Amino acid sequence: MKKADRIKYVVEELELRYPTTPIPLDHKDPYTLLIAVLLSAQCTDERVNKVTPTLFKLADNPCDMAKQKVEKIKEIIRPCGLSPRKSQAIYDLSIIINEQYNGIVPESFEALESFPGVGHKTASVVMAQAFGHPTVPVDTHIHRLMTRWKLSNGKSVEQTEKDFKKCFPKELWNKLHLQIIFYGREHCKARQHEASSCPICSKFMSKKK
Repeated sequence: MKKADRIKYVVEELELRYPTTPIPLDHKDPYTLLIAVLLSAQCTDERVNKVTPTLFKLADNPCDMAKQKVEKIKEIIRPCGLSPRKSQAIYDLSIIINEQYNGIVPESFEALESFPGVGHKTASVVMAQAFGHPTVPVDTHIHRLMTRWKLSNGKSVEQTEKDFKKCFPKELWNKLHLQIIFYGREHCKARQHEASSCPICSKFMSKKK
């Protein structure tokens, strides 16, 4: 199957399977989404969603979060892993948002990526899901599936992002990146992957990968 045909099939199959794409991380505004995405590093969305209600009951805005002790934040988010680093980042970025942005999460890649604990992927999620900007947060699912579908070479997440943007129209980026995540979790997992039983991979691949 030619690349253009693979791309067309992916878009059509994912739209058929996932016509709606709810945001996996529970949040109510850009700030709570930013914190939830930060916590999701090396942690499942399910676990984050179990932790954030307690955290946001303590503080759900940068002003209140900056008044908390780092140790208290760390105690709450411990189940998410990397709690010393994440708790300090949450505290520090809350102070920055208060002092430099009047308590409002900035709608800017440059600003978001300057925050402690916030890399390009986290900033991309916030820009896409909180502010609606077309962007491509490349997580492990997107990186893996783009490679399996032979739409990227898999050498780096940076290359995967570039290839994704070349393959798919900009107006599809935000929805499609969630559709691929949902598909990867349900049908195209990292381990024990059988191409023959994977609805999309079975169309593209002849060998188990």
